[in-house]
Amino acid sequence: MSIRDLSVLVQRAKEGRRCTVVVAAAEDEDVLVSLHNAMMQGFITPLLIGDSDRIAATACKAGITTEGMELLDNREGAASAARMAVAIVKERSADILMKGHVSTSDLLRAILDREAGLRTEQMLSHVAFFVSPYYHKLFCVTDVAMNIAPGLEEKVQIIQNAVKACHLIGVKHPKVAVVAAVEKVNPKMEATLHAARLKEMNQEGSIKGCIVDGPFAIDIAVSREAARNKGIESEVAGDCDIILVPDIEAGNMFYKALNFLGGAVSAAVVMGASVPVVLTSRSDDERSKLYAIALAACLKSSSNI
Repeated sequence: MSIRDLSVLVQRAKEGRRCTVVVAAAEDEDVLVSLHNAMMQGFITPLLIGDSDRIAATACKAGITTEGMELLDNREGAASAARMAVAIVKERSADILMKGHVSTSDLLRAILDREAGLRTEQMLSHVAFFVSPYYHKLFCVTDVAMNIAPGLEEKVQIIQNAVKACHLIGVKHPKVAVVAAVEKVNPKMEATLHAARLKEMNQEGSIKGCIVDGPFAIDIAVSREAARNKGIESEVAGDCDIILVPDIEAGNMFYKALNFLGGAVSAAVVMGASVPVVLTSRSDDERSKLYAIALAACLKSSSNI
């Protein structure tokens, strides 16, 4: 059954086992509110790491209580809280890692530490699911936040992470649109060369579990009518489940345009670590943060990641 409302993720998370979410540097009002809402929905138990006095004051300011949340006092700074949170996940005392009031670089440094981190064979990539009033089903955009200018092999791993996330939420054979500025291969435009090669790799069987096509301009990726008007025949065009953007600049602008101009609602996680990582933007609203936690809980309940 296709997902047309991200609240379905909350319902699915409630049907799964209750997950523990450990938060690095939890002195963040929006994060605490989203955790409180998820806890009240009954699908997570928050484990807060940071300055206990500041966390209590932040919760009070937000009009919520930390009752029901476990709190581990750490007053040595955000980077130390990030290392502590990662250690707790590594000890299998938590199921999901969430970014609080800590820089992304400090959190990633802790995650990627070769000895104490949460590395796997996969690279990390950001996977954002959207529901838009102008598209007929849930779709994913990747990577808009982690990898600046991915090369061909990096894009293979980005696709693999997104495909895995789709499989885990029930999209069995996702259609991947590799987007660029144009839909024809142009030797001067690297994104089109990557798209053509990724399509070939999928046809050869080295990218599995999905259908890859491109290059597509974004209108071709999401509109069957645009594809027909341009004479493009593809089972991916106008019906994609995953949009692979060429780089972080294009992706980040597309992500924020969808949220702020396109009326879309999103839920995003970072894939590729040993557990799902909730790494929301400060511009994401409380609903998107709640949906991101629910998405992470669904992914964790559906797999061993």
